[in-house]
Amino acid sequence: MLDPRSEIYPTIEYRPIQPSDLEALEKIHLALFPIRYEREFFLNVVNGHGIVSWGAVDISRSDERRDEIIGFVTTRMIAAKDSEIEDLFRYNSSRKDLTLVYILTLGVVDSYRNLGIASSLVQEVIKYAASISNCRGVYLHVISYNQPAISFYKKMLFKLVRRLPMFYYIRGQHYDSYLFVYYVNGGRSPCSPLEIVTSFVVDFRAFLKMLVAKFWTKEDHCNPRWARCKESTTRCKESTTLLAPQNNKRIISGDDTRCHV
Repeated sequence: MLDPRSEIYPTIEYRPIQPSDLEALEKIHLALFPIRYEREFFLNVVNGHGIVSWGAVDISRSDERRDEIIGFVTTRMIAAKDSEIEDLFRYNSSRKDLTLVYILTLGVVDSYRNLGIASSLVQEVIKYAASISNCRGVYLHVISYNQPAISFYKKMLFKLVRRLPMFYYIRGQHYDSYLFVYYVNGGRSPCSPLEIVTSFVVDFRAFLKMLVAKFWTKEDHCNPRWARCKESTTRCKESTTLLAPQNNKRIISGDDTRCHV
C-alpha cells in the first residue's frame, strides 16, 4: 500500500479504458461499491458502446501490472433537453442540439487515494466536454448526505444548481440528491429575471411533488389494505416528474446502498 507521506510518488498516466481492462474494472467496482453492476455495463464501458471512459494506470510499477487500471471515470452523452437541467439552457433556445456529459461512476482504489487521481480523471472529462462544440456542461448527482463528495465537486468548481427531492430510493426510504454542473463552451446558470423565474417555477414544482409523495406515503401507512395499489400509483407519479425522468431516477433495492458520488 502506498504511503501518501512518502517522498516517492507513483507515475500516473491516463488513457481510455479498453477491453483488456474488463476484469480489473469489475473488481474495482465490486470493491468500491456495495451494489453489483451487470456484466453488460462493463462490456459497454470497455467497448465504448454509448459510454466514454478513462482509466488511471501506475506506469512506475516494475511488474506486469504497470498497465492495470487503479482508477476510472465512466460517462455518457445526454441531450440537454432530456436532462433534469434542461430549463437552465432555455436562454439559448435557438440551439436544439445542445448536449451534456453525465458522470456515471468515479473511483480510485484505496491504496492510491489522496494523490489527486480522482481530480485528474474529472479534468479529463471536462476537457472532453469542452472539445465538443455543442456541449454545455458536465453534470452528476450526489446523494444529500455524502459530504466528502459534495466538498470534492465544490473544490473542482462544479456549481450546485439544484436539489432533487427524493431522487434516490434505498431500502424503502427516499433521499434527496444534489445536482452539480461544470459549465463549458459558454454554458451558464440563468441570470436574467425571466431565466431566474423559470428556474424557480421548476424548483417549486419539485417541492409540490415532494409534498404529494409524502401525502401518499402517509396514506399507505393509514390504509395498509391498499398499499400495493398506492405503491403502484406512487411509482407512476415518480416516473412522470419533471425534474427526475425515469431513466435518471435512482431506485436501489434490497442490500443496494451505493449511490453515485
